Amino acid sequence: MTKEDLRIIYMGTPDFAVESLRALVEGGYNVVAVVTMPDKPMGRHGSVLQPSPVKQYAASHGLKVLQPEKLKDPAFVEELRSLHADLQIVVAFRMLPEVVWSMPRLGTFNAHASLLPKYRGAAPINWAVINGDTETGITTFFLKHEIDTGDIIQQVRIPIHDTDNAETVHDKLMKLSGQLVTETVNNILAETVVSIPQDRFKDVPLTPAPKIFRDTCRINWNQPTKKVYDFIRGLAPYPAAWTTLDGKSVKIYETEKEPAGTPQPAGTLDTDGKNTLRVATADGWLKIKVLQLEGKKRMPVTDLLRGLKIAESAFFV
Repeated sequence: MTKEDLRIIYMGTPDFAVESLRALVEGGYNVVAVVTMPDKPMGRHGSVLQPSPVKQYAASHGLKVLQPEKLKDPAFVEELRSLHADLQIVVAFRMLPEVVWSMPRLGTFNAHASLLPKYRGAAPINWAVINGDTETGITTFFLKHEIDTGDIIQQVRIPIHDTDNAETVHDKLMKLSGQLVTETVNNILAETVVSIPQDRFKDVPLTPAPKIFRDTCRINWNQPTKKVYDFIRGLAPYPAAWTTLDGKSVKIYETEKEPAGTPQPAGTLDTDGKNTLRVATADGWLKIKVLQLEGKKRMPVTDLLRGLKIAESAFFV
């Protein structure tokens, strides 16, 4: 069977999933349908429906688009069956019921943004940076009942640099995922895949990557400088780490580590009132470079200091 004959159903929703779909379409693979989330209500009254990035790309290339509210809906399941897919590919989508992932004769594989079995879960990129990891990657694996636990097909690794944040790592992995997805399809076609159960990776720590909520993002300044620095870049630019100043929320997007100086209570602010604002951690200081006050726009700290006088006794809490 050639790639032009192989019938593929692709499932994904956000920008991250567009790159793999693009690689398949531009590579001449036979994508017979795309499954994505229903359009989201936008605007003040929810009167405008916003299609997902994957839907926008699929529609612009004339691909059939399915947007089920429920993946177990009998009508949706029957429509999938009618497409006679040989293979399903999932990138940044929802958890699939068995009736869906078990349907194609060649199975369903997922491209996950971590080196499985490490960082199973919804936010693998954020947690890899938050935890100060020096490498991550993309894993393709066949789906099974438990989320992110299926047999591994292929992995590709990339370094995480100390200056990276969640956005830069996301963008690197997004490009890499397109390459790995097409390689995986080619190997399935060539019948050269030898998948490996994840329980054989006994030396890999099972570090979780749970969904991130607002409370997850609050900064604890009473931690070492490097840990706070990694936490902030692991949440930048979205959803963004935050703290409070005078009872109001402050999002911190970018910082710079400074050598340890005279110890100060964690959260203490120090500024020259013009160009520099730094905050004490458990063992040193972080220089704030980009932030956003509640109700204001994101800005460099120099712009903030032009219009805001910070009291000498001020603290981030």
